[in-house]
Amino acid sequence: MKTLLIDMDSVICDLMSEWHQRYNQDYNDTLTVERLKCWNSDRYVKPECGMKIYDYLKEPGLFLGLRPLPHAIEVLERLHVKYDILIVTSSITTAFVEKEQWVEQHLPFLGKRNLIFSHRKDMVVGDLLFDDAPHNLLDFTSTGRIAVAMDYPYNKDVNVPRVKNWLEFEEFLNRPVLEGKKLYATC
Repeated sequence: MKTLLIDMDSVICDLMSEWHQRYNQDYNDTLTVERLKCWNSDRYVKPECGMKIYDYLKEPGLFLGLRPLPHAIEVLERLHVKYDILIVTSSITTAFVEKEQWVEQHLPFLGKRNLIFSHRKDMVVGDLLFDDAPHNLLDFTSTGRIAVAMDYPYNKDVNVPRVKNWLEFEEFLNRPVLEGKKLYATC
C-alpha cells in the first residue's frame, strides 16, 4: 500500500482564517492568506505587531477550534481505504494536545495513532507529501519523492504539482502519478 503524508495546518484544517482573524481584530487590519506572497507572515502585519503575529499560535484553543477545509474529511475517508495515511504536522509545543484532540474529533477513522509531529517531513517514510509550506515541499522533492502543494500565494515559487482543494487532490491521485516511483514498505 502506498503511504500518503498529509500536512494538517492549511491543508486539512483552516489555520490562516482563524489566525488572521485574531490578528485583524486586535490590530484593525485586513490580513488574508491571499496577501501572503512568502512564508513569513511577520512581513505582512503592522509594524507594531511584527513578530508578535506568531504569539497567536500559542493561544489556548486556537488549534482545537479550527474548521476542516472543504471536502477534507470526506476525501480523507475515501483515500483511507486505498492508502496508508499519516498526518505529518509541525507544531509548537503548546499545540500538541490540541492537534491530537482535533484529529480524534474530526478524523476518528485515522486517529492520533496516525499523527506524526515533525519539523523534518522529508525524513518521514512515505511516497507522497501533501503540504503548503515551501520548505517542506522543496525538502521532500529533494529526496526524489512527490510533493503536492495546496496552492497558496506564498508557495507559488515552488515547482511541484499543485491543487486548489481536496477534490482536485483526489483527482490528482487518480492519475497514474505514483506509477514507477520507488515505494516505501509500510508493513
